[in-house]
Amino acid sequence: MKLHEYQARDLLAQNGVATTKGRVASTPAEARAIAQELGGKVVVKAQIHAGGRGKGRLVAQSETADMYQKLTTDPENNSGKVRGDRIGGVRLADTVDEAEAAAAAILGRHLVSIQTGPEGKLVKNVLVAEQTDIAKEYSLAAIIDGMAGGPLIMASAEGGQEIEVVAHNNPEAIVRVNVNPSAGYEPYVGRTLAARLGLSGDQGDQFGKIVAGLYKTLIATDASLVEINPLAVTTDGRVVAVDAKLNIDDNALFRHKDLEALRDKDEEDPLEVKAQELGVANFIKLDGNIGCVVNGAGLAMATMDTIKLAGGEPANFLDIGTVNDPQRVVNALQVILDDPSVKAILVNIFGGMARVDIIAQGVIMAHQQMKIDVPVVMRLIGTNLAEGEKLVEESGLPLIRATELFDAARKAVQAAGAA
Repeated sequence: MKLHEYQARDLLAQNGVATTKGRVASTPAEARAIAQELGGKVVVKAQIHAGGRGKGRLVAQSETADMYQKLTTDPENNSGKVRGDRIGGVRLADTVDEAEAAAAAILGRHLVSIQTGPEGKLVKNVLVAEQTDIAKEYSLAAIIDGMAGGPLIMASAEGGQEIEVVAHNNPEAIVRVNVNPSAGYEPYVGRTLAARLGLSGDQGDQFGKIVAGLYKTLIATDASLVEINPLAVTTDGRVVAVDAKLNIDDNALFRHKDLEALRDKDEEDPLEVKAQELGVANFIKLDGNIGCVVNGAGLAMATMDTIKLAGGEPANFLDIGTVNDPQRVVNALQVILDDPSVKAILVNIFGGMARVDIIAQGVIMAHQQMKIDVPVVMRLIGTNLAEGEKLVEESGLPLIRATELFDAARKAVQAAGAA
């Protein structure tokens, strides 16, 4: 679950991280009032679940696809800026009037960046924060390192740009320190990172406190990522978080009902939200036209790979899991059918604990409850196969059958092409 920047900043501050002063606003008048509190010189930042906001552009909804193409093909002549006519999602304001005008220019419009996709993101809120006189920018992040089986803290002296760019252009600039989860955070981690970044004395101590707060936030929220970029050293010697990003592991939300309340469903894919509401938790929308219903994450990945091998493109990842409830099969097909790009559906089941006859019953129920006007290819293998085959045969439904995975994928690709 992703959080907005203003939400991430609040959580970091609660855990001892020094941040710039600021609050969120949903109207130009609110932005003006916050700017007044902060002395007038502020930065106004669009709040969406995507990066590249400063270099993004604000347009009407009908213009998002065209602007996305311009940003991806000719960024130098189309990227947004913090001042001037080429308005981006991050604006500098030196007076309360400018802050109000900046909020008015941003709110209610669609922000397009290289990370939003061609549909862009509607801006509903802005963060109004004090301007910072930055002498040097760093980046700092804590993640869960799957290879090491524990937390990893990364820092770089090349802050203010995407860490992916730094990793590609100058990987040696990224300093990494793993934290032993059994021992927990120890102060030497912050000191080590500070020394390797060239920070010492009071600034090194400030940096160490921020690293400790970052780690505390990671553990306290069950986050998969906590990032500060840029982390600024100001001209008066302060070390402060200017930006913040925080992603929480969805599987841990049952422990964090207070954090779950921070979820902004409007920022998520509508199909993924609907899938979760219908109990189809493992669904991810993709760009293809062949819908997939599969049991097991590994088989789902193999199914998508085989579809691509057969010349097609999957429309989704969907692991229906160990399901012995036909209604969940119905719900899965309902989510897939709500995607207008889907031209065919491939149901690929290898039943172990999941019974093939239950899956077959669910597909039949879906045809009874909904209008399914796209071809459905079915491959059924495993527990209660004979019972499932009998149900399918007696249903009389025009299902396309296959016994081998590649044959099923090939038939799905052909069916999608003919649809």
